[in-house]
Amino acid sequence: MLRLKSDQNIYYTLRFASAMCFIGHGAFGIITKKIWCNYFGIFGIGHDAAYTLMPYVGAIDILLGLSLLVYPIRAVAGWLVIWGIATASMRPLSGEPFAEFIERAGNFGAPFVLLLLQGGFKIPLKQWFSRMDDEASINEATLKTVLNCLRVIAFLLLLGHGWLNLIQKGGLISQYHALGFNDPGKTAQIVGGFEVLAAFSILIRPFANVLLVLIIWKITSELFYPKYEIFEWIERGGSYGVLLSLWFVVKKAPSVLLAWPFKKAAHLRVN
Repeated sequence: MLRLKSDQNIYYTLRFASAMCFIGHGAFGIITKKIWCNYFGIFGIGHDAAYTLMPYVGAIDILLGLSLLVYPIRAVAGWLVIWGIATASMRPLSGEPFAEFIERAGNFGAPFVLLLLQGGFKIPLKQWFSRMDDEASINEATLKTVLNCLRVIAFLLLLGHGWLNLIQKGGLISQYHALGFNDPGKTAQIVGGFEVLAAFSILIRPFANVLLVLIIWKITSELFYPKYEIFEWIERGGSYGVLLSLWFVVKKAPSVLLAWPFKKAAHLRVN
């Protein structure tokens, strides 16, 4: 069994990140964000009914998110994976670009990897409703799986956001205009190109120093939403959590695990 000093850092980062996603998402249900009507419309629910249902959906999201902070159980994390995929899927299903789905990979990716740290999915039913183990250590096989999953999730969320910049999403153009850029469209192209390159660099070989820059970039850039900034920032906790967790793993994992294609290590050394 391998025990790393960063085991608990990875676990707590993913746990808090998962909670942030659903607390922030739930806040928009309480606020009754107008665009949610499009997502309810997929199921034939009209505007009036959608506005009635939004606060209930939001309250459930917030309660589940808070439960991860207070008393985390695997079943809640499992549900958040399913719910995160479902809500992200509603965006392209309602006519938005597919990039909106993959840009939210952190929303379902963070609780997914959290479950991997807690024994994976092939566990007895009873354990799904028991409290997570805050002191669980990471063995070799789990570490490699977590590393590979995190790099793919990080790739998707950065690629998705870069893609939205390249197609000049209206909300992003408004952000750059509000920040004082004379040519918001050109700014979006530059930012998009940077994020797409960053996404592929992580997929190919995630270096700790590059990840640190991207963590700072993501945490900072998500503060620029012109409306409901704090809730938008909280909702993207999965993005920060995935990048930060990957940084913790890369700092401890031997270089043999970081090559592409993935190689099987004969053993792990702990510094």
